Amino acid sequence: MQKEIIINASDMVQRVAIVEDGKLAELFVESEEKERMVGDVYIGTVAKVMPGIQAAFINIGLEQDAFLHYSDIGDAFRETRAEGTAEERGEAGEDEAQDKRPDAKPQKRRRRPPSVVTLARGQEIVVQIFKEPVGSKGVRVTTEVALPGRFLVLMPYDDLVGVSRKIQSFKEKRRLRRIVRSILPGRFGVIVRTVAEGKTEEVLRADLEALLASWREIERTMKKSSPPALLYKDMNSTSSTIRDLFSEDVRRVAVDSRPLYRDIRAYINLVAPHKVDVLEFHNDRRPIFDKYEIEKQIQQSMSRKVWLKSGGYIIIEHTEAMKVIDVNSGRYAARREQELNSLRTNMEAAREIARQIRLRDLGGIIVIDFIDMDHEENRRKLYEEMRREMRRDRAKFTILPVSDFGLMQITRQRERESVQMSVSETCPTCQGTGRVHSKTALLTQIDRWLRRFRASSKDLRLILTVHPVMEKYLGRGLGSHSSRLMLKYFIRLAVESDMALGVDEFRIQSRRRNRDITAEFSG
Repeated sequence: MQKEIIINASDMVQRVAIVEDGKLAELFVESEEKERMVGDVYIGTVAKVMPGIQAAFINIGLEQDAFLHYSDIGDAFRETRAEGTAEERGEAGEDEAQDKRPDAKPQKRRRRPPSVVTLARGQEIVVQIFKEPVGSKGVRVTTEVALPGRFLVLMPYDDLVGVSRKIQSFKEKRRLRRIVRSILPGRFGVIVRTVAEGKTEEVLRADLEALLASWREIERTMKKSSPPALLYKDMNSTSSTIRDLFSEDVRRVAVDSRPLYRDIRAYINLVAPHKVDVLEFHNDRRPIFDKYEIEKQIQQSMSRKVWLKSGGYIIIEHTEAMKVIDVNSGRYAARREQELNSLRTNMEAAREIARQIRLRDLGGIIVIDFIDMDHEENRRKLYEEMRREMRRDRAKFTILPVSDFGLMQITRQRERESVQMSVSETCPTCQGTGRVHSKTALLTQIDRWLRRFRASSKDLRLILTVHPVMEKYLGRGLGSHSSRLMLKYFIRLAVESDMALGVDEFRIQSRRRNRDITAEFSG
C-alpha cells in the first residue's frame, strides 16, 4: 500500500488528506472556529456531581462544562492507566497489558469502582480532553493524562511499560522494553508506539526527555494557575497527523504553505532524516487538492449517495442516535443467480463502506443494511471482509456478524465531529431533517391562520409575505390559490415575496396597524 499525506493550508482552514493507493482514506479539517482540542490538559473545578449517571460536569472554562464519567477517573485523580495517545486511544486496543518495572510499587492498579468515587462541588481537578464536542454535547475528559510523542506515550504517576501489539517480533518487543526500563524515571509509565520499532536507545531517550520536559512545564503552570485554566495545548491537526502517521510506507508529503513546509522539514530531519526527500512544496497555481484529485473525492464524501463501480450504491444517513447505511444493487444485475449477485455487491459495498467510515470519521453506533443473502456461508464471508477492511482504521471498533435480517452493527470510537459536521451547519429552513413542508401543507397553515384571524378581527386588508417559490405557487388571477383565500374569508390579500424566508415560512402584516401580526394568530 502506498500512502501519501497532502496538506492544504490557508489563513482560515487547514486540511490534511491521507491518500492510500490513490484513494482518499482520511480527511482532517481544522479551522479558526473549530480548533483541535483532543489532548489538551486543563485544571478545572467540579461544577456538578451526578451520582445517578455516575458522572460529573467539570468547569474548564469552555462554553459547556466537560463531561467526566466515573470510569475515566484514575486513582487519586492523578494515577493513570492510559493505553494509548489522547488523540487515538485506538492504539489502546493495540498495546500490551501492563508490564511493571522491578522498582514499581507492589500494589495492584485498577480503576476505581464507581461506588467509591468521591467528588465534591468546587473541587479542583486536572483533566485531559479525549473527545471533542459533538452536537449539543460538550467535551469528554479523563483524569488519566497521557502525553503522546513520536515514539512513546508518557503517562505520569503510572508504572506501566507496554509495547504496541502491531510490533510482531517478540525479540524486538523485549529489546524495546529493556531500553525503556533503563531510561524511565520512577512514577512514570510509557507505551512504546509502533513507529519505535528498530529505533535506538538514543532516539527513544530524546523522545522521552522531550515528553518529561512537557510534563514538568505542566506542573509549573499548574502551581501558578487558578482554575479553570489551560495547562497544556496539544499539537494542531496538521502537526499531530505528521507525528502520528508519518512512517516508512509514506512515499509523499506535499504541502502548499511555505512556513508549514519548513516546520515539517525540520521535524522529519529530526525523526527520520533518510525520509526528508519525500517532502514536497507545492508551488503551482493550481490548488494542491485539485492536482492530486482530492477535491472531487471530498465532494463525494459529503453526498448521502455513493455509487459503486458495479452500478450499485450505498446511502449514508445521519441521525441523532446512530448512522444508518443502506446498500442497494442499483443497476447491477448480472446474469448469474441472485445470491451470487447479492454477495458480489455486498462485498464491494463493504470495502467502500469501510473507507467511507474512515473518510467521514463516523463514530458511535453504525447500522448497515446489506442486501439479503440466504446462505450463512456468504454472510460469514461478508463479515470477514468487513473486519479485514476495518483493520486499517486507527480508531477502536467492534463489529457484529450479519444478522438474519441482513443487518451488521458496528460501534466505532468517536473523538470529534464527523468531517461532514465540521464543514457544514444545520439548515435553518429544514432544521436538519432534510425535508420541508410541502406547498400544500403550507397553504393549509395559511388557511388555518386566516380562519383564526377572521374569528377575532374585523381587519380586511393584509399583506402575505412568502418565499418566491411559494408566491409563484399561490399565483394570481381569479382561479389562483390566493384568490380563493380572499373569496373564502372576504379579505384583501396582497402577496409579496422575500428570499430571506424559508420555503415553508410565511409572514402576515396588517395594513391598518402597519405591523407584523403573524404570531398573534399562529395557534
